[in-house]
Amino acid sequence: MMDLARYQDPLTIQRVLHGTRTIAIVGLSNNELRASYFVGYYLKRHDYRVIPVNPRATSIMGETSYPTLEDVPVPVDVVNVFRAPDALPEIARSSVAIGASTLWCQFGVINEEGARIAEDGGLTVIMDRCLKVEHARYVGRMHWLGFNTQRITAVRGGLQ
Repeated sequence: MMDLARYQDPLTIQRVLHGTRTIAIVGLSNNELRASYFVGYYLKRHDYRVIPVNPRATSIMGETSYPTLEDVPVPVDVVNVFRAPDALPEIARSSVAIGASTLWCQFGVINEEGARIAEDGGLTVIMDRCLKVEHARYVGRMHWLGFNTQRITAVRGGLQ
């Protein structure tokens, strides 16, 4: 059984979040109801450059979508994966080939071979964690619904 805790270190997650500018999202959907779209939209709103990687789309969220990681024409800091776990080894190989620094696998995207390929290629690996949730947690914008309310208060609802 795989030790996921080694791919979920809070200090590593914070280092990646603070050192990242460009995120290629493999499996980014142009369907606004999909989790990948919500994460991509959130990341764009927080000043990350989001690059869609989806062979079935030409443009997502106003950004050119590329069929593969190798087609992305700019350096990528983080490859964020919204694909089935069995696709991870090939995505890890591509992430190494393009010189990405981190392979970030969303909730449920767990594949030991993919993690090994990425690590052997010098990448940081974060697995079974949501980039949006971790950003909100460590940048301090997490509300109980997952939204920033823009309100700071010590008052709780109820009797006052």
